[in-house]
Amino acid sequence: MSAASDKPDVLAGREPVAGFRQWMAHNAWRFVLLFAGVLLPLAGFVALADEVHEFESFHFDAPLLWKMHGLHSPGLDQFFTLLSKLGYEWFLIPADVLIVVALLWRKRWREASFVAISFVGSALLNLGSKQFFQRDRPSLWESIAPESTFSFPSGHAMGSMTLAVTVALLAWNTRWRWPVLVLAPGFSVLVSVSRVYLGVHYPSDILAGWCAALVWVVGCFLVMFRRRHPWRHRPLAGLSAAKADRDGV
Repeated sequence: MSAASDKPDVLAGREPVAGFRQWMAHNAWRFVLLFAGVLLPLAGFVALADEVHEFESFHFDAPLLWKMHGLHSPGLDQFFTLLSKLGYEWFLIPADVLIVVALLWRKRWREASFVAISFVGSALLNLGSKQFFQRDRPSLWESIAPESTFSFPSGHAMGSMTLAVTVALLAWNTRWRWPVLVLAPGFSVLVSVSRVYLGVHYPSDILAGWCAALVWVVGCFLVMFRRRHPWRHRPLAGLSAAKADRDGV
């Protein structure tokens, strides 16, 4: 058989390899996101939850609580009390609702569904986790903003991180990416620190809330945007834009 007749077979053998490389070039970021946004925080949450379930204490909880309490002052009391309220009923919940309504108004159905599922699912997951673990709140001193519900994981930390990760993923392909990446996680950190300062959460509660939020939101994102980013329309040949959007292309 001549070399010329072998050429089609060689090219045919290269096509799957080239196709795989092209697929990896476009989808490698999903594996990175899966590892960093789901597997690592899931491992962290499981490790924390196991200790809480066994009624074990974390060596860093009490020292960090006392360190934050040592910063006590009237000005910081007002500042962190305000942050704590903004991290839930005064800002977080209204912002969640506003984002969903704005996306629905713009007819961004997939993005609106992603945000709604992320927020509602995160809240339900937090409530269920609290009831399952039933960890008591810290009682090292009398808090100026006491809480009566269970402690693990922190609802403020989980809710604010859910908001931060959600808006960061939505803004990734827009000009707002870098402002959001700075402001949204910064807000979550400040809200979470306020809960430790007020003495109503252990630092381990905060870490668990962050981990749970990352696992849930990133998991929802990878499922709902299997083949494209938010805001991006790249319909395949022969498909209308509407069908491509519906199929997740």
